[in-house]
Amino acid sequence: MAAGTGQGWPAMTMAEVRDALTAPGARFEMEEVAIDGIATRTWKNAPASLAALLAASRGQGERTFLVLDDDRVSYAAHHRAVAALAGHLVALGIGRGDRVALAMRNLPEWPMVFFAIGAIGAIVVPLNAWWSADELDFALRDSGARLLICDGERLARLATPLSALPELPVIVTRSAAPGRAVRLESLIGAPADWAGLADADLPQVGIAPDDAAAIFYTSGTTGRPKGAVLSHRNLASNVLSNGYAAARVCLRRGEIPPEPAPRVALMVIPFFHVTGCSASLLPLVATGSTIVLMPKWDATQALGLIERERVTTTGGVPTIAWQLLEHPDRARYDLSSLEAIAYGGAPSAPDLVRRIRSDLSAAPGNGWGMTETTATVTSLAAEDYLHRPDSAGAPVAVADLAIRDADGITDLPPGTLGELWARGPMVVRGYWNRPEESAATFVDGWVRTGDIARIDTEGFLFIADRAKDVIIRGGENIYSIEVENVLYAHPSVTDAALIGVPHRTLGEEPVAVVHLCPGCTADAAELQAFVRARLAGFKVPVAIRFMTTPLPRNASGKILKSELKHCFVTEQADTA
Repeated sequence: MAAGTGQGWPAMTMAEVRDALTAPGARFEMEEVAIDGIATRTWKNAPASLAALLAASRGQGERTFLVLDDDRVSYAAHHRAVAALAGHLVALGIGRGDRVALAMRNLPEWPMVFFAIGAIGAIVVPLNAWWSADELDFALRDSGARLLICDGERLARLATPLSALPELPVIVTRSAAPGRAVRLESLIGAPADWAGLADADLPQVGIAPDDAAAIFYTSGTTGRPKGAVLSHRNLASNVLSNGYAAARVCLRRGEIPPEPAPRVALMVIPFFHVTGCSASLLPLVATGSTIVLMPKWDATQALGLIERERVTTTGGVPTIAWQLLEHPDRARYDLSSLEAIAYGGAPSAPDLVRRIRSDLSAAPGNGWGMTETTATVTSLAAEDYLHRPDSAGAPVAVADLAIRDADGITDLPPGTLGELWARGPMVVRGYWNRPEESAATFVDGWVRTGDIARIDTEGFLFIADRAKDVIIRGGENIYSIEVENVLYAHPSVTDAALIGVPHRTLGEEPVAVVHLCPGCTADAAELQAFVRARLAGFKVPVAIRFMTTPLPRNASGKILKSELKHCFVTEQADTA
């Protein structure tokens, strides 16, 4: 990594960088288009649709696209599989606007299915592979999915819900007991077979940039997930946003940005998150990069893959970086190919930023976004990150940020804390079948994020708190009310609150504070098992703290979580 932190850095201001990169005729040139009647700055050269991005990738030919164990899928083979599956979907009667649920781990089949659905104008509904059967069932019903495509693990987990949905067709991959489901392998073969499929074109479907492309579910403060409706433009914006962020790093150093080049990425972020899909998968496809898959994170395996595949970039959440840095056998592996480790979605210690640079000779990267912004709005990397390790970065050129007062109207001056609002072509249009919540969250092209933040005079964002009580554990969002609702359903619990306590590698962990009814009994293991039976494992509190009195509340009856955090975070620090 080039050194540029000495005298004379930065070589260009953020405004100068923006003017240079977005000049007429430049790769990152912008144009203004009307989205739902609202004038919006967009990337002029962004792919028009998922189908357009996939069609362009066909030109990568035999370059390796996906690697999983001994499977190596080329771009050409991937395109053949997408075209074949797209044809089968059309034959099933799936078409424009139909929702197709996708539930599987990070397998080569995931991006293939994703592109096949998007290429025919249908709406892909990626489901969290870690969800419980009840959570998966809710999303299937809420989205009105006309078809489910899943892996064997998800099929087994959904056995009971699917018995109540006899009319829902199912296609399954990697399953020894498909039951009523059609095996994907019987339609297009396994990944090793895709190269032998016919070299067919995609079905010809007219897709506009602002047509709906996907529904990504994000946990809601009401206890049930909300489906954010993403357009093709939303998803494709990250292709240029990622490139812009990388070029900005070069200009800040005083270097000429190179032409986009293929990378080798160790992919440990789930594709079913917008970060894994829009901010990682799609930009990697656009550059003809190779994606090395790990369906389940293992630090030792990751070190071996970095050495074997000459991985140049990885990351996802701070946990990944910490485990690589602190692995006892790290020195035994050749990690010299690593150029960057980027992450987001969880707080990170400033020491992590410095150690990525000093111990791995890689550039640290971070950013801010949310499901409602299709991931990336701000980015922070290399020297800018080293200078501001507590920042979430600066917005890409097509995005605007504002810090507003509680009235949602008054813009606050730089350095002042308030609610963060964001707008740009990456902001989704609303929630699926949630008109009231959509109207409250999306206002005139802006999304009110619920995050409390400040912006400095150079435009760098600093997140101070999350107004929506989100606990982010290793990149996974845990909404307090969802877990609290489950705890309240236990017959012994009369008061419950979920708080986040700091964790060095995961960022935060959930701890529940409960008060039991008089004469009732329950221990921590019982309550944890009660939650585990109803929610995904990552949402289960790592500890239960019991209070002999009701939880503290303010005059309006709201539990004072700040007091609980002060008490129990201090307690944890004292006993660590």
